[in-house]
Formats: sequence, C-alpha cells, structure tokens
Amino acid sequence: MVNEHDFAYIRKLVYDNSAIVLETGKEYLVDSRINPLAKAKGFASLSEFVKKLQQTPYGPLHYDVIEAMTTNETSFFRDAHPFEAMKTTVLPEMAEKLALKKRLNIWSAACSSGQEPYSLAMLANEFFNSQPSWKVSITASDISEEMLSYTKKGHYTQLEINRGLPVTMMVKYFENHGSVWKAKDNIRNMLDFRKLNLSAPWPMMPKMDIIFLRNVLIYFDQETKRGILNKVRNQLHPDGYLFLGSAETTFNLDDSFERKLIGRAVCYQLRK
Repeated sequence: MVNEHDFAYIRKLVYDNSAIVLETGKEYLVDSRINPLAKAKGFASLSEFVKKLQQTPYGPLHYDVIEAMTTNETSFFRDAHPFEAMKTTVLPEMAEKLALKKRLNIWSAACSSGQEPYSLAMLANEFFNSQPSWKVSITASDISEEMLSYTKKGHYTQLEINRGLPVTMMVKYFENHGSVWKAKDNIRNMLDFRKLNLSAPWPMMPKMDIIFLRNVLIYFDQETKRGILNKVRNQLHPDGYLFLGSAETTFNLDDSFERKLIGRAVCYQLRK
C-alpha cells in the first residue's frame, strides 16, 4: 500500500497538472495504477519511483503518472438514457431548429478511449442517414494523448465491443480484423480529435449544440467545477443541451443552467 508521503506527492502532482482531486481513501487507485508503472520503468518499489520523480525536473516520467491517473473506464452507449434522449428528442429537435444550416456540432469532453464519441457518431449517422446534406461534427477531447491516440485508431477488442454495443451496430459500423474490431470510415470521419485539459484555458472551438461532459466533474473540487461550467456556458449554443453524469449536477455551482428531464435522462439547458 502506498505510504502517506508518497500519496501526498502524487496527489499534488496530479492536481497541479490536471486539477483532478485524489481524496483520502483513493490510495488503492494510486497503488493499482502507479505500482505497475513503477515496475515497468524498472523501479523496485513505488517509493523508489516517487523519490526519482521528486529529484527530477518535470518530464516524461511525471507525464506518465498524469496519464495513468487520469484515464477512466468507459463503454459504448454507457448509461443508456442520455442516448435514448438524443434519439427520441434532442436530435429531432435539432434537425428542426437547424434545418437551414444543416450543421450539428457535438462535443464529447473527456472521451477517454473513445466509446462515447463513436456511440454519438453511430447515433447521429442513424438519424441523419436519409439526409446526406447534413454535416455532423463530433469533437472528441481528452487530457491524455494516449487515450486520444487510442480513439483515433478506432480499434476495439471483442471484450470492449461486447460492452454496450448492439450486434446490429457492430456489424454495420465496425470491421473485424482478427482480434480487434475497427471503426469504419463513415463514423471515424465524423470525429475531430483534440487534446484538452478542462481546467486550463480552452482552444478556439465552434459553438456546440450538444455537449457530453459525463463522469468527469466528480473528480474536481468545487472551484474547478464552477470554472469549467462557466466555460461550458460560453461554449454551448443558447438552444443547446448539456449532458452530465448521473452523479453530477450544476446545482449550487452555476445557476445559468436549467435542469430538464427527457424520459429518464437528466440534461441541462441555458436559462432564457
């Protein structure tokens, strides 16, 4: 088990570079993610690895720690309700409101290994398939270069495919290449990949009609959450939709957002 001194160092390193808070009780997470990294780098123990980090100017080793601690698990069509709301309500509404422009901008923030943006791409392709004049652009962003590289490849193992992806969509949107399934170009070409730290200044991006910012705010402190939601407010189109994780809310953080219920999905829109 990681000792108190080493945990404090890693917690500060992660917070300073990503704003993610590792609360007391998360020692097991450091153990499970940094111990294998330390061994892979040739260190006899986690303490020896931390000592090296402390003695070395910020560089590749430190970056590897940030990568290891900011990678989160995901799956296709995770927590199905937001995707059902997209299918039944949000996409039809957007198709009507944006009928003249025929362009839809979606952002999957903190996309991890990419199952969420690919799920959104499949959903949008299903809806707009009979309307080829529409342009749907999905920005897939993450703080981790490793995860962005994984997402760009669009290669998933059978186990990853089995987690949430219906067989009909697997056959329609993925090609089997031995031990992996590769996303077809018709959905890969809908994605625009960006490295982005949510707690740092954001690069120039188009106004978003739909933002998926799910299961990431829970890792930040209150001040950082408010800062991120303030930037979301400026990035979201006035008629747009924001989807957060089931354990997340804008309540007591930013009163610019109004909570809405679509079926069993909770989403947010800017108050008029």
